[in-house]
Amino acid sequence: MNARGGLLLLCLVLAVNGCAGKRPTAPPPVFLSVGAWQQVDRELINASLAATGSANDYARRSMRVWKDEVQKRTESDFIPWFTGYWTQQWLTLKVAWYKMNSGNGAEPPEKRLALYLQEQYHRRVLEPVAREINPEAIRDRASELYLQLFAQQLTVIIQRYNAPPDQLSQRLTRVKAIALGPPAARDASLYQLLRAKPLAQQPAWLALRLHLNQQAAKLASQTQLGLSSVATRASEKLSATLAPRGIASAVAAAVGKAAGALISVAATGIAMISHDQEQPQMVEHLRVILNVAFNQEWRELMDNRQSGAMSGVYYLSGQIEDGLLLKQ
Repeated sequence: MNARGGLLLLCLVLAVNGCAGKRPTAPPPVFLSVGAWQQVDRELINASLAATGSANDYARRSMRVWKDEVQKRTESDFIPWFTGYWTQQWLTLKVAWYKMNSGNGAEPPEKRLALYLQEQYHRRVLEPVAREINPEAIRDRASELYLQLFAQQLTVIIQRYNAPPDQLSQRLTRVKAIALGPPAARDASLYQLLRAKPLAQQPAWLALRLHLNQQAAKLASQTQLGLSSVATRASEKLSATLAPRGIASAVAAAVGKAAGALISVAATGIAMISHDQEQPQMVEHLRVILNVAFNQEWRELMDNRQSGAMSGVYYLSGQIEDGLLLKQ
């Protein structure tokens, strides 16, 4: 090998050894511009709006199922019970008893009977339906669905902008999704909610559910809408018409013994004939009252932003969107 060939061989060896000794270097950190982060925030707001729309579709479909079941049970149980002869006689006696004891600061007979009818409606209709489908459970599921859909869109946005995970987590930590404190455990950032597995063990999430339940209870105690109006109207009608018609039965119950029995038998025979004639009209009248009042109740359960089926979604989306707008 001549001198020139030896020099070429040495350069080749050095080049190979040099390549073998190099180690791959870490990619430089990614930094998004202020404008890019603002665009990310806008897309997150759009993701929240889209998730809200999908959650609303779910809640509305589920509440329609609940409404149908309540109406079916109202037709099959409450209306036949309420318009039945013996129920009407029993309610007539209750009206008479309430009127006899209406002095000394006692509640008016109409209000006392309204409360009784509300209890019956809950026991015969709302409670059995709630064992299968419950507005409160629909509200919770709609809130969970909102966060689930938002998280899916967040993943797409991260990939689209190649947003650094550590910077994004810091940004989401500064968005307060639940703010019900003090104490601090009743607050949660968007980052905490998205990472909570399961949500039911997140203290702020439990605080939000309790808050919405309290809002619903407060609203129910302050309004006369919906099913409460059914009971109120029905009790007013009973007070005006059933008590006078059933006075013979009330007297018979008070007299007792043989005379009372004779009065009771005669009154029952006449009243049953009269009841059979009046029942179809009574059923139709009650059905109209129930439908009007129940449609009001359903709209309240569906659309009220503080206590309805979408109230959890509206609370979360409002907090999140406001928090993102403040970063613009």
